[in-house]
Amino acid sequence: MVSPTKLKSMDFYRKIPRDLTEASLSGAGLSIVAALVMMLLFGMELSSYLAVNTTTTVVVDKSADGDFLRIHFNISFPALSCEFASVDVSDVLGTNRLNITKTIRKFPIDPHLKTTGEEFHSGHGSHDINHGEETKEEIPDGSIPLVSSSFDSFSKHFPLLIVNFNAPWCYWSNRLKPSWEKAASIIYHKYNPETDGRVLLGSVDCTEEAELCKRNHIQGYPSIRIFRKGSDLKEDHGHHEHESYYGDRDTDSIVKMVDELVAPIHPETHKLDLDGISNKTLKHLKKAPVTGGCRVEGYVRVKKVPGNLIISAHSGAHSFDSSKMNMSHVVSHLSFGRMFSPRLLTDMRRLLPYIGQSHDKLNEKAFINQHEFGANVTVSPSIPILETFTDPYLIVSYTVQIEHYLQVVKTEVITRRTAQEHSLVEEYEYTAHSSIAQTYYLPVAKFHFELSPMQIMITENPKSFSHFITNLCAIIGGVFTVAGILDSIFHNTIRLVKKVELGKNF
Repeated sequence: MVSPTKLKSMDFYRKIPRDLTEASLSGAGLSIVAALVMMLLFGMELSSYLAVNTTTTVVVDKSADGDFLRIHFNISFPALSCEFASVDVSDVLGTNRLNITKTIRKFPIDPHLKTTGEEFHSGHGSHDINHGEETKEEIPDGSIPLVSSSFDSFSKHFPLLIVNFNAPWCYWSNRLKPSWEKAASIIYHKYNPETDGRVLLGSVDCTEEAELCKRNHIQGYPSIRIFRKGSDLKEDHGHHEHESYYGDRDTDSIVKMVDELVAPIHPETHKLDLDGISNKTLKHLKKAPVTGGCRVEGYVRVKKVPGNLIISAHSGAHSFDSSKMNMSHVVSHLSFGRMFSPRLLTDMRRLLPYIGQSHDKLNEKAFINQHEFGANVTVSPSIPILETFTDPYLIVSYTVQIEHYLQVVKTEVITRRTAQEHSLVEEYEYTAHSSIAQTYYLPVAKFHFELSPMQIMITENPKSFSHFITNLCAIIGGVFTVAGILDSIFHNTIRLVKKVELGKNF
């Protein structure tokens, strides 16, 4: 058994009796300075330990061949109706998806981009509409031609005014005309306007009555609108609510639709009972837009190859006048990849200074129609205005559209705060260049995206706790030792000076 005396001989920190020590003001001052230096160096070391140390490398994109990329967007079109707003996606591999609706939401908006109604649902596809047999036979007019001066008086007089807004140059308008005129003749004799007075079928030529069509937000031809007279259906500060008809366009279907709309109306009092309309007919009726704008939001999934995101007016049973289409738009949000959750943003807050700020390059930018440069020129203050093409010897109708070219780069953040490496976040940054392009076709809002084959990897390299403790001990021991050396030098120097002053030898 080891005796206490032998254990004491192994003591590295032998004590000096307090009576043999001497305190001095210089030593006290140096001790205070040493303590402050220790605290300063400790703070600096702690800050360095807590700081994120990263390394950035550029490598070939590691995405698998079957990976898809999300494009999130929120874009407002002040002059594009939700009736016809279509989101399309295409790429260089031949993918061509038209009128995507599953992940897209559309809301009607006014010219100030404020929502004016509930979400618009497209309903049945226009490609399934029955147009009846195509005929070249001349059909006598059965509907009443309406003009701006008489339109309001007719709409106030008849409980139901059903109007076909059309254009003579439109294929679908000419396809509808025989069925419409036949149906109008049948309805005229069945519900005589003079004796019955419950319904009237009319037609409006939008090439002659442009202001009337614009007032009713007609963008596609033909558009069948149902105007009702009655205080029970008044909305929007007294304006009569009216509906759009999206059902079949053959004669029998039109007559059947009118019959079901007329049936709930009392022939003498003209009071309306909405419960009398069948669900099948109501399915083809939707509230007509009270404004001509639309906000399109949501996301689409695309392959990681060059492609296009296109928002345009599209319909399989309507025609559009390109000279009157205005694709002005305001990009509230456009980003690639998954949206960051608030929790993830909190976790990655320490990495934000190391991540680029180009994941939303187009956010809050407007590309607004400037009428003085042509009906379809869509520009923003940062885009130079390109002059439209004119040729005095050739009459060609050009339309102008904005095209956005986006170069997308993947950025992946890797963390090593756990035993294994794992990806904290995948972010896609992009650069955007917008230009004006001329086209013979309908103007569109086109976003061409192209992904870089390279990706940026940001690796987080946290310092080990043992390294932090080692540095902390080095700070304490180093400052204490240096302070002791300085105190010894200072103390011996003072003793030497005193001896010289006293004339003593040393």
